[in-house]
Amino acid sequence: QVQLVESGGGLVQTGGSLRLSCTASGRTFSAYGMGWFRQAPGKEREFVASINWGGDITHYIDSVKGRFTISRDNAKNTVYLQMNSLKPEDTAVYYCAAAKFWRLERSRVATTYDNWGQGAQVTVSS
Repeated sequence: QVQLVESGGGLVQTGGSLRLSCTASGRTFSAYGMGWFRQAPGKEREFVASINWGGDITHYIDSVKGRFTISRDNAKNTVYLQMNSLKPEDTAVYYCAAAKFWRLERSRVATTYDNWGQGAQVTVSS
């Protein structure tokens, strides 16, 4: 089990950038695949990006490819989501999640993940 805490959300104008961080407790962070999901008001939670335990395999939803980058620093127990060229449609609560049994082909599925953070609000103004 890991506990996850997100930070770095906020308000930004269209075209701006934000970096979300998700720091995990525990000494087994490097064994977990990680994901970022988001939920906009009135919409279902959707997958954004994922990364394997070693950081060499990543996956993105099409709408953020080329704009968002997921990365991790296992020495710091932290996964990041760098978000550039933000659009109003990126406005949502962003959640990080940890999966003990992460597989690329299942990384978009919320039930793959065992632990979730509390969420960080990202608001992009037009």
